[in-house]
Amino acid sequence: MRIRRLKLLLVKILTHVIAWIIAFAWILPFMGIFMASIRPMEEIIAGWWRFDSFHVTLSNFIEAWHHPSVPMSRGIINSLIVTIPSSIIPLIVGALAAYGFSRFSFPLKEMLFLTIVTFMALPPQAIGIPLFILMNQLGLVDTYVGLVLFHSANGLPWIILFLRNYFETVPKELEDAARVDGASEIQIFLGIILPVIKPALYSILALQFTWVWSDFFYALILIYTPDNLLASQRIPLMKGEYHIPWGTLCAASIIMISVPAILYAFLQKYFIRGIVGGVIKG
Repeated sequence: MRIRRLKLLLVKILTHVIAWIIAFAWILPFMGIFMASIRPMEEIIAGWWRFDSFHVTLSNFIEAWHHPSVPMSRGIINSLIVTIPSSIIPLIVGALAAYGFSRFSFPLKEMLFLTIVTFMALPPQAIGIPLFILMNQLGLVDTYVGLVLFHSANGLPWIILFLRNYFETVPKELEDAARVDGASEIQIFLGIILPVIKPALYSILALQFTWVWSDFFYALILIYTPDNLLASQRIPLMKGEYHIPWGTLCAASIIMISVPAILYAFLQKYFIRGIVGGVIKG
C-alpha cells in the first residue's frame, strides 16, 4: 500500500514538473516581448533577461499607438469593425444550421454535412487567388464588407460541426415538452435551446473573434488602402528600412493581443464548459 502511494506521489510530482516546464516554455517568448516593450532599447540590447539596470517606460506604447504612418489606434478600430460582425454573423447562422442538422431530416443531409466539414481541410494558401478573383469581380476588394463576408463564410464549417455535436448533448425531451405546450420551432430554438447552449456560444465567440482578429493572410489579400489597414497589417510596417524599432514592434504586439485576452478574461467561466460539451459526441 505504501509503495502504491509512493508511486502515485511520484507520478503527481512528475506531472507537475512537466506541466511547469511546458508552461515556462510557452510564457518565455511572451516575457521577452513584454520586457522589450516596457524597457529602453539600450537595456535589452544585450538580452532582456539582464537586469543590471531596469527602467520602466511607456514610450514604446505611446509611439506604437500614435505611429506617424501606421498608428495602432486606427488599426484597433479597423480590426474591431471587421472582427465583431465576422464573429456574430457566423455564430447566428451556424447555430441555426447546426440545429437543423441535429434535429431535422431532409434529403442529402449527411452528404451536405460532410461537404461543409470538408471545407475545414482547405489550406488558406489554396484559396487565396480564387478569393481575390471572386472579390474583385464582386467589387469587394479593399472593403471591409468583403473581408467580413469571407470570415463569416470561413468560420461556418467549424461552427456548424462544433454546435451540431453540442446539440447532441441537449435532451430532446425539453423540446418535446415545449411542443406539447404549443411552442413553435422558433420559440423552442430561441427560448429553450439558446439558453441551454450559452457556454458553447461564448466559446465559439471567443475562438472566432481571436482567429479573425489575428488574421494577417486574408487581410493582406483584400485590404490595401493605408487608412483601412487592420492592426495585424500595421505591425510589420513599423519596421524601418535601415532601423528596426524592436521596442515599438513589441509594444504594438502587446496592444494587439490585449483585446482577445480581455475577451477571454470575461468569458473564461463559460469557455471550458463550452469546449468540453462540443467534443463529447461526434
